Amino acid sequence: MQRRHFPAAILLLLGLATSGHAAHAGNAAAATVLVHYPAGWGHRITLRCGGGGHDWNVSLATTWIEGDVWQRTIDASSTIACKPLFDDQQWAIGPNWTVAAGQTVHVWPWFFHDAGRIEQLPNWHSPILGNDRRIWIYYPPSYGENPAQRYPVVYMHDGQNLFYDQTAFGGVSWNVGGAMDQGTRNGTIHEAIVVGIDNTSNRIGEYTPVPDPDYGGGDAARYVGFVADELKNALDAQLRTLPDAAHTAILGSSLGGLVSLYAAMERPGVFANVGALSPSTWWANEWLIGRSQSAQPPLPARVYIDSGNAGSSNDDVTRTARLAAIWKAKPSILTKYLVQDGATHSEVYWRQRIPGALAFLLGPR
Repeated sequence: MQRRHFPAAILLLLGLATSGHAAHAGNAAAATVLVHYPAGWGHRITLRCGGGGHDWNVSLATTWIEGDVWQRTIDASSTIACKPLFDDQQWAIGPNWTVAAGQTVHVWPWFFHDAGRIEQLPNWHSPILGNDRRIWIYYPPSYGENPAQRYPVVYMHDGQNLFYDQTAFGGVSWNVGGAMDQGTRNGTIHEAIVVGIDNTSNRIGEYTPVPDPDYGGGDAARYVGFVADELKNALDAQLRTLPDAAHTAILGSSLGGLVSLYAAMERPGVFANVGALSPSTWWANEWLIGRSQSAQPPLPARVYIDSGNAGSSNDDVTRTARLAAIWKAKPSILTKYLVQDGATHSEVYWRQRIPGALAFLLGPR
């Protein structure tokens, strides 16, 4: 049977938008669940709920409304848990959705993909920097299933090290794809696109805002311009991103942590969320600490900083603690600081800490 494409407002007037459950309309304990999913002709989405008198074994019909949305108004006199099913057989992947009285809950499920996918763009040219590099893109599991959904984006440096051991320094990657897949399945990490930016032979120059007396560098302004004005603008035009600063993060380790904090301080209207794993606080006589101390609003909204405390440098734990204290003291900024006991300055430990960093910056589902 074909569906007629009535606008949502007409469906409400006809009394069809609640799938025959108009009795809930005046119920203060009612909640509305809107499942966004293109099931296709001949298929349907149902709901199962538990708690508050609901039975997981009983299917709740939904009504299709224009825009590939499946609507159901339900009793929620106490907080309940719900999950959609495809054709009342295939459960949505991931944890349940929580529904409470008076809420309208938007659900963006996926049913048929356990993991995201990773794409490589091998020769991305930057006119600002005058060089080429590989770009990696992680697409979350629902990206191919749910074409109306849009996603936060995390920009990460040292792209070679992020996804595969065979391309990573020292043969140990951060396993970012695996961290994102597991986090989206268990609901601890919001689905997001991750963009990995390979470093070049000018890594020190591109990742440092000012020169160091011993190592030179100082070309980060142009590198940040490449990420913010070239790469991000192009990907926002090509991919289904949420392009505002609140849904954009920048993250890296060591010098990548240094340049991430620099980018967020210089361009808070682009990057409102920043992660710095074992940042190079020592660079140029503690330049990052001084710049953070003097930083004035507007500033990023979320700041993640961590380090280990072992190895020949103790992973710069003392300076990193000072850096974190500066950010914690700034008002209206949500800051998380972590010290991993026994961890050294290496990919081995950044791999262990990246799930927590992503969970903090992106939030749960």
